Amino acid sequence: MKITRLETFLVKPRWLFLKIHTDEGLVGLGEPILEGRAKTCAEAVAELEPYLIGKDPRRVVHHWQAMYRHAFYRGGPILTSALSGVEQALWDLAGKSLGVPVYHLLGGPTRDRIRLYKGGGDPETIRDWVAKGFTAFKTGPAGGREARIVENKAFVDRAVERFAQLREAAGPEVDIAIDFHGAISPQTAKLLIKQLEPYQPMFVEEPVQCQNVDVLAEIARSTHLPIATGERVFTKWGFREILEKHAATILQPDLCHAGGIFETRLIAGMAEAYYAGIAPHNPLGPISLAACIQLDASIPNFIAQEHTTLGEGYLKNPFVFRDGYVDLPTGPGLGIELDEDALEDKIDHDWRNPESYLAEDGSVVDW
Repeated sequence: MKITRLETFLVKPRWLFLKIHTDEGLVGLGEPILEGRAKTCAEAVAELEPYLIGKDPRRVVHHWQAMYRHAFYRGGPILTSALSGVEQALWDLAGKSLGVPVYHLLGGPTRDRIRLYKGGGDPETIRDWVAKGFTAFKTGPAGGREARIVENKAFVDRAVERFAQLREAAGPEVDIAIDFHGAISPQTAKLLIKQLEPYQPMFVEEPVQCQNVDVLAEIARSTHLPIATGERVFTKWGFREILEKHAATILQPDLCHAGGIFETRLIAGMAEAYYAGIAPHNPLGPISLAACIQLDASIPNFIAQEHTTLGEGYLKNPFVFRDGYVDLPTGPGLGIELDEDALEDKIDHDWRNPESYLAEDGSVVDW
């Protein structure tokens, strides 16, 4: 089997899908996207095409090594996201050629179903989704406005009170994580975490910028709450420092950014040696979710899977949610097939990252 061409296309609301075509008629699917940089990622994929044309797609790890290491300038969010989507599609082809799900190629399933968690920012939404079977959620700090470098007591009190309302609505059996998005300063993050401790968030995600590993480690040592990070960390080399410095006990690699399925499997193995859990980041599309589920099925230290869609309107057979979980797909490769007819009105988009400014003086604040 040989690769004949690569095809990328923009898909609403903000995604980039990839098809890798072969001379045997099999097509591999991937999602090589970085939010707000879809066209740049598409060009990066196109630059990988000359290497891939004519190659056997089933040599997945070999191709990953070649595409990563033959670039003198390695890594970074754009190049690694392009590489991640290509790698997903190569695994899809490898599984399809053998007639087995990708998780069988990674050692077989370690579980029978995958726990999902959902975003929920208000008590009513939490109650509705609990009634539908969800047992885990994630929210953000609702301080009433954009956070400043040094925050006042009112901001902290509002954010903590909102989380307390969510905890009351959900009850003690339900997990609720909180994501600071790295947009809270270290000074304010420490105050917030201390005040949140009585309500026991499942984890505190990106309490500060993930590049600030030493401060992440300091925060992790100062609280009993689990610290999570990883959506903006790339490859096993990026996660090594997080683990060595004990900066987080829950890692959140994004399979569309961190290097793909097998690279994230290696990251999960590193995390297992440090008794850390894996909760893959995924605010993206159904191909990304399918790749995550294959990885989730194959690792022992999986916690819960983020998602935004189950594939309705994109996949011929969307994932089915039941009692907080989805069952493992049994189809070959990633176990999904695009619904080309449903996709017709979703092709192309011009999504951009939001622009935020502090109301008081117009200065830039973090996303």
